[in-house]
Amino acid sequence: MIVIFGKIFLRGRSLRFSKRLKQDITGMRHELEEHLQAINENTNEIAASYEYISEIENKIDKLSERIEQLQMHLEYGTGNAAKRNNFDVKKLNRREQEVFLVIYTLEDEKNGVTYDDISGKLGMSVQLAANYVTSLIEKGIPIIKRYLNSKPRLRLDPEFKTLQIKENILQLSLQEFGF
Repeated sequence: MIVIFGKIFLRGRSLRFSKRLKQDITGMRHELEEHLQAINENTNEIAASYEYISEIENKIDKLSERIEQLQMHLEYGTGNAAKRNNFDVKKLNRREQEVFLVIYTLEDEKNGVTYDDISGKLGMSVQLAANYVTSLIEKGIPIIKRYLNSKPRLRLDPEFKTLQIKENILQLSLQEFGF
């Protein structure tokens, strides 16, 4: 009889343990679903923020293009072009010389050189190519930017190019750079 009573007692305990285990698992499942929902909400917020930031970057790029166009217009419209005919060019470092030579050699073939052309030819990122072009402009290289489908096409000022051909202002050798 004690054995029967013991079995019934253990069975009752086992059922209570089983119910308790099911309740705990259900509670954990509920908590995990709440965490999953919170993660999904955060993911949606991050995606929306990313889209918004991308839109802002595009607008900044367009504004930058417009500012560059206005600067070019102002420089050539106010007589600064006459000042630039002196072509007071500062010394270029090796990489700037390479970027210059890419523009110099490819501009006629391609009806203007893009940042993609420069990056592909020299094995650098497009952003780095753009930075080098900006550096060239800051050092006095008269680069003309024209936009085609919102992409800048770069050319050298024709007078500067002619002078470079005649006098080699920058002291560059095409053979030295493998062009």
